[in-house]
Amino acid sequence: MTDSVNNIVDNILKKLNTSSFLQSSGKVKEIKGVSIEAIGLNVSIGEIVEIIHPNKLNNMFAEVISVGEQSFTLMPFGDIHGLNLECKIISSKKTIQIPVSLNMRGRVLDALGNPIDGKSLPENVEFISKNLVPINPLHRVPITQKLNTGVKALDLFTPIGIGQRIGIFAGSGVGKSTLLGMLCKYATADVIIVALVGERGREVTDFISNVLGEQGLKRSIIYVATAEQPAVFRRFIAYTATTVADWYRAKGFNVLLVMDSITRFAYAQREIGLAASEPTGLRGYPASVFSQLPPLVERGGALLGQGSITSIYTILVEGDDYNEPISDHMRSILDGHIILDRMLADKGHFPAINVLKSISRLSSILHTNEQKKLIAQLKKYLALYNEYSDMIQLGAYQSGQNKLLDCIIQYKPEVDETLIQLENERIKPDSVWIRMQNIITKIDSLGE
Repeated sequence: MTDSVNNIVDNILKKLNTSSFLQSSGKVKEIKGVSIEAIGLNVSIGEIVEIIHPNKLNNMFAEVISVGEQSFTLMPFGDIHGLNLECKIISSKKTIQIPVSLNMRGRVLDALGNPIDGKSLPENVEFISKNLVPINPLHRVPITQKLNTGVKALDLFTPIGIGQRIGIFAGSGVGKSTLLGMLCKYATADVIIVALVGERGREVTDFISNVLGEQGLKRSIIYVATAEQPAVFRRFIAYTATTVADWYRAKGFNVLLVMDSITRFAYAQREIGLAASEPTGLRGYPASVFSQLPPLVERGGALLGQGSITSIYTILVEGDDYNEPISDHMRSILDGHIILDRMLADKGHFPAINVLKSISRLSSILHTNEQKKLIAQLKKYLALYNEYSDMIQLGAYQSGQNKLLDCIIQYKPEVDETLIQLENERIKPDSVWIRMQNIITKIDSLGE
């Protein structure tokens, strides 16, 4: 396994205080695929155990993922190459502890909270366990305050409230990471927590250096679990980021939690579920995938006497199919969805947000009456243009057939230009509203 994973194991060893390990041990019964079946210990789901190799060279940790009457199943924290039936299993009677501190901003850490940026943890760090206890719905504060994202298309058509949970649905190569970087740099939040789940190693460095930049990193905490790391890390990183966001919220901070992507979290849980011999359902997903998503997402929101967590999850759309199982499930449990359109991206329209298909369930609360009227009218005009877009592109539509449509065609490039935004372009929300109002006024005056 890589040096980074070896460092993770070393840090886990320190956290678990190995002097408290029980003297009794179990043994490996079977090694199959990426999981290990063991016997001889009384363990619990989520418990961390140590696998002791006879030569002491391939020792590693593992998480208990299923427990049976005669045996239990483990997911190792490293490469199982070299393990054999002579290995012993030692219980810790402990779960993973996550380090938290007010001085973590500007840091890059792994899935378990260990630094990977060459710096040590802050001196005043404390360790906590993941806590996904359901929140009393009566303790939630109604969302009435708008989060200024700094992205024109979002602030106009898909407003995000402080404490809202929203998804960005996108295929590959349509500007998802760039949009996330803009949100991290420009959104109004006290602290930003970013979880990069299952990313390629090259993209992690690129996101931090080029997309997020120095400005975004200063107020961010970045958690990374790359694609080659074990499924337990790619799953646990979602809990780590959410737990840390929860801790900051309890301190009164307004937190922006960005998770890229929730789909890769689902992939990791599917891998773990299959290793635990769970029966599969739609498209090979075990039931545990869909049972773990709502508790994770429900941690967001604003709470009485605390701060807030505004959550943004990216959902990778397989083959541009927006109705595949994970996409469909996430739409049902989120407070809105942002659709990135490949056709817009192909035209160089970035961010490639399809404003007609994107929805914020709180837009009626976050927009003023004047803004709601303006956006409704603009959507009406854009929908009319889309209705005739094929005819317009083919040249089949003749000018003069529909006076209003003629005006919309004339000013459509100006609307598109207003919604296009460079990744380093920061805007003032009021100026965008004024420009859109001027366009509407022109269309209305000429279309009468």
